[in-house]
Amino acid sequence: MTGILQGPRHGCALGAFQSVVAIERAIPILHAGPGCGSKLHRGLSRAGGQQGTGYAGADAMPCTNMIEKDVVFGGTDKLRDVISGTLQIMDGDFFVVLTGCTADIIGDDVSSIVSEFTQQNIPIVHVETAGFKGDGYKGHELLLEAIINQYLKPVEQTEPSLVNVFASVPRHDPFWEGDLHELRQLLAGIGLKANILFGYNSGGRQALDAIPAAQFNLVVSPYIGLKAAQLLQEKFGTPFLHYPVLPVGGTETSRFLRTVAEFAGTASPATEAFIKEQEAEFYHYIIRAADVLTEYQLNQPKRFYNINDTSYALAFSRFLVNELGYFPLHQFVTEEVPEEYQETIKQYFQDLAPGISSDITITQDSGVIEDHIRSTRHLTTPLFLASCWELDVARDAKGIHLSVGLPVIDRLVLHRTYAGYRGGLNLVEDIYSRLLGKHRE
Repeated sequence: MTGILQGPRHGCALGAFQSVVAIERAIPILHAGPGCGSKLHRGLSRAGGQQGTGYAGADAMPCTNMIEKDVVFGGTDKLRDVISGTLQIMDGDFFVVLTGCTADIIGDDVSSIVSEFTQQNIPIVHVETAGFKGDGYKGHELLLEAIINQYLKPVEQTEPSLVNVFASVPRHDPFWEGDLHELRQLLAGIGLKANILFGYNSGGRQALDAIPAAQFNLVVSPYIGLKAAQLLQEKFGTPFLHYPVLPVGGTETSRFLRTVAEFAGTASPATEAFIKEQEAEFYHYIIRAADVLTEYQLNQPKRFYNINDTSYALAFSRFLVNELGYFPLHQFVTEEVPEEYQETIKQYFQDLAPGISSDITITQDSGVIEDHIRSTRHLTTPLFLASCWELDVARDAKGIHLSVGLPVIDRLVLHRTYAGYRGGLNLVEDIYSRLLGKHRE
């Protein structure tokens, strides 16, 4: 795309190195100009709830630091040296070369350099992630494609009940690690072993090696991960289930678990008992909070904005409508959604609940979002599930603001999750804690 963006959020495709860092003991190697990696780290990790550096992220990432000489004469020799040095110095299990704008513009033959190392049985792949290819979500998709095409090998037999999960995008979703952990726990409750791929105790290279052995692939997102699942089906014959809504709260999570159990063939009295038990606990706490949830004097919000990526905007909208009885204002999707998915995503928002829908705007420009909100008359307190870019406009609208999408600079995010039954309770706690705090001001 061209033009000027006010308040960018998701960086460029090179931000896929954050997904590499999220693979245990994986090391990204940047073939890019100086500063690209550190700026993206600040924008995606530090401004994503202080996510930290990971095993080999931030300033620990090897980089060719391409300069003018490399533009004129090419940077492949330097890349070869950096890869060799990385293998000698850094203790990693899996390596990914990611290219920036400079390398892709001059056409460095990265593939041939990387092939020199794959011929030595080094577990390494390369991804073209120039900034002009798209945002960080596009980079994540390109990384998955590279791993599937360049690294994975067929297996003799599948492992029953093993399921690869493609859901939250590391670092771009500030709550990715808690969400993936929660999905793992939920799937275990219905008799499935989740191969999560990213985050603590996910298995690293062993988890990657196990991808072709899965019984099926599970995509829990409106579209991210869908191409990877389709590619795995083409290469290895692995079927996939696409569940477009990240489950949040009692209604959606129970629907999600029953759908997955039916697809996997694990539906049974035991799985139904697990779902009923989780539901009962969820609604126990919701009922306990009934007084504050219905307290008129708090001037609590009943209309809401979501300003976030597609996954969270849709998930939160369905939760707020179906569980809390809120009504949607305008919803804003902030990543660069491929044109082929845009109409489908708009349709998802037309079916939040019977008779309830919401218009959406797909834009990365915070200026467009702010102008729309400021031109809207708010008769009641609006809720903003948004980012820190919307703090001022939320304050001017006398609204309740909760940072749940990039950038998040007013929260420390460790193991917080908004997925599943527990995530729904967390969201209610966070919203009403902000409301009570505002009421006491």
